[in-house]
Amino acid sequence: MTQLKSPPGPPTHRRGVLLFAFAFAVMADPVSSVAYAIEAALRALRGDLALLLPTMALVVGIVVLVIVNYHQLVARYPQGGGAAAATGEAFGEGTAFLPIGALIVDFVLTIAISSAAGASAVIAFFPALSPWRIPIAVLLVAGVAGGTWFGHLGRTVFAVMTVAFIVLTVAVLVSAFFVPVAAATPAPDPGHSPFIAVALAFPVAMALATGIEAPSSAIAQLGQLDDPGRRRFGRVTLWLTLGVVGTSTLGLTAQAVRLGIGVPHEDTTQIAELARAATSTPVFAAFQLTTALLLLSAASSSFQAGPGLFKALARRHHPDGTSTGILPAWLGRTNSHHTPYWGVVVFMAAAALVTAAAGGRDQELVLFYAASVFVSFFAGLVAMARFSWRDRRFGFLVINCAGAVAVAFTLAVNLTRGDPVVSIAAAVLIAAALYGLWVRSGRPRGIRNVAAETEGDG
Repeated sequence: MTQLKSPPGPPTHRRGVLLFAFAFAVMADPVSSVAYAIEAALRALRGDLALLLPTMALVVGIVVLVIVNYHQLVARYPQGGGAAAATGEAFGEGTAFLPIGALIVDFVLTIAISSAAGASAVIAFFPALSPWRIPIAVLLVAGVAGGTWFGHLGRTVFAVMTVAFIVLTVAVLVSAFFVPVAAATPAPDPGHSPFIAVALAFPVAMALATGIEAPSSAIAQLGQLDDPGRRRFGRVTLWLTLGVVGTSTLGLTAQAVRLGIGVPHEDTTQIAELARAATSTPVFAAFQLTTALLLLSAASSSFQAGPGLFKALARRHHPDGTSTGILPAWLGRTNSHHTPYWGVVVFMAAAALVTAAAGGRDQELVLFYAASVFVSFFAGLVAMARFSWRDRRFGFLVINCAGAVAVAFTLAVNLTRGDPVVSIAAAVLIAAALYGLWVRSGRPRGIRNVAAETEGDG
């Protein structure tokens, strides 16, 4: 019998373009988080710049640990699926709803915080707009939602925004070396010993880790590649993300400390003040514009993924008379551009409400942001630990357990703040509601693959 061969992938030069578009688009979320994560850590440290670099180094270290584990997860699921696929396989289909619920909350918060941070970037350059912060932030939510009506903006657009931000960040970092070092100022009392202060502050800045799971699901978009190709793209994207996010975060942090850029006043941001101090007005303006556009790209990405997830979960009737799905069928309806418009409306309403409740301020939202996605991380890493134990791969087991412990510690410290309980509770409640609908629908198979189906539809 003649063995069927996989169709040939794109030529080498086209693979390079595809990798560029895929990798730099997928990393838009974690790269955009640099705009507010460093400031969030400094606020949690009560303005103690001396502890800011160790705090952000710890944050990047945990991101490394998560990426090492997701490197393994991508290898296991080259067709996509992420934590939901791993959890569903390891512990049963119904458990996949926990990371799915966490992702839904994460999508809403990504839209809200990206829009609020985009408003902050604009206001930092035009302070006179400060009284209009909430309307601007909500308008940005609605504007990005409106853009999704016309379908996917395309990976290339997101990739260009990410690269532009990276280029201007490098310009800010280089220019900062020509600015005189700030005079030393007495460090404020953080209220705890340095070790405890760092341990309590770093979870707030773990917003940098949001989006790390994206390559593990987004590789489902790469239908033109075979499994080894998707696996390679996913892994390269993970490590490129670490390189870009880690380098820019630690570089901007070090320069902020060196120049004494502390907690900013309410009409600006720390990263904006660093750019203002280090560069000329035209470069500062370009940096703020690029920052805002990158943040809106991250919001747009969630506006695609969230409604797409609802579409994958919506009930569908098949020609043979059977039906699949657990959510109302109207959530799966699409327009001529294949956009699930009712899902967009749901996410727009939820994100606008959250944005308005936070006063249009990203630093209010960052306290809730990283918590829910860490629930997804924890579920995925525990699942991978179970696979490693079952397969007697004890080296991987150590890595999986170390990652799970670090994620659990981050969640535990976040919970001591009180506020993150809201986002974690929302994730659990959504997961429970979806589980109930799944049971009522007869427990249809394939739920653990819904994240891959979401990306594959795009």
